[in-house]
Amino acid sequence: MGLLDIFKKNSELEFLYDFDLIDSASTKIHLKKLAIQTCVNMIGRTISQTEFYVKKDKKVIKDEMYYRLNVRPNINDSANEFWETVIHKLIHDNECLIIQSDTKDLLIADSFIHSEFAMVEDTFKEVKVKNYEFSRTFQMRDVLYFKYNNDHMTKLLDSLYTDYGELFGKIVESQKRKNQIRGIVDIETAGIKNDEQQEKIQNYINKVYKAITEKSVAIVPQQKGFKYDEKSNGASQSVDEVNKVTGGFLDQVAQALGIPIPLIRGDMADIEKLTRNYMTFCIDPLLKKIRDELNAKLIDRADYLNGEKVETKRISYSNMFDIATAVDKLRSSGTLNGNELREALGLERVDDPMMDVYFITKNYQESSEALKGGENE
Repeated sequence: MGLLDIFKKNSELEFLYDFDLIDSASTKIHLKKLAIQTCVNMIGRTISQTEFYVKKDKKVIKDEMYYRLNVRPNINDSANEFWETVIHKLIHDNECLIIQSDTKDLLIADSFIHSEFAMVEDTFKEVKVKNYEFSRTFQMRDVLYFKYNNDHMTKLLDSLYTDYGELFGKIVESQKRKNQIRGIVDIETAGIKNDEQQEKIQNYINKVYKAITEKSVAIVPQQKGFKYDEKSNGASQSVDEVNKVTGGFLDQVAQALGIPIPLIRGDMADIEKLTRNYMTFCIDPLLKKIRDELNAKLIDRADYLNGEKVETKRISYSNMFDIATAVDKLRSSGTLNGNELREALGLERVDDPMMDVYFITKNYQESSEALKGGENE
């Protein structure tokens, strides 16, 4: 008789208490990870487009280090991937250690023990890169060590997540209950004698539930002693509250990292002003931190004082054609010469004597000089 065998008259229904009819909703929402990754990825993508170079006697030196910093730091990573990882570790872990292998590859340490001293160099030991651990101890002068100097960032994000995460979980659960289809199964008789018969009932209920939730047209066979009744609270579902909580947490993280909130939200109004603030207060301080460490470790003090130094050319938020009028004014007023303007635009200097000459047009001369010129004409 199959399934109908279990629908025989009996007086007790305690077996229903053991049925897995209600799934407990998980409150482990990835709210924190989403917000942090959104902000850190934005910063990482921006800095990964930066060009690092050494300038000496007003000329760019393109050597092995230039290739390592801008093309291929090691055999496995491109420069873009490398600097994105540096920013991720710098913000997530509040520090980032870069070592150089015997093959001159630049490697980002996954873990290490940092021993700090007051009067001598700090040391780094048990340095691990992926699945390899270096046996030697690295001195501070032999590594590139960046520190974000924000020990409270992790605590701040964790505390925010505790508050927002709890609120977010409750709102999600509330939204799930809206418009939820609820089914009630009435079993008038039940002759359950063993676990096997109980499992058959559970499987049948699961099949009915699956058919109703997945199919546009579901046919439920009516059986004696088995009644399925569908309920709904009729409430309209809205995700506005969920989006508000998600956006609120994202705003807090962006503000802590110095990213303008409208920019991270994708607002297009005053985009140039927002981008300028983003580059000034978020990107430039990080690049200054990286540039200072590179200068300290790659350039000798004497060479640095003689003008040799590491420079960075970050991504520009404006097009040179958009500022052509301003460039012309700077050149014609004698404020900058041609090569200085090229450097400001991110271009290399050229060996043309005319580009080192300062020009002043008549519009910027004293009035008496302009009048003399007019009389001569």
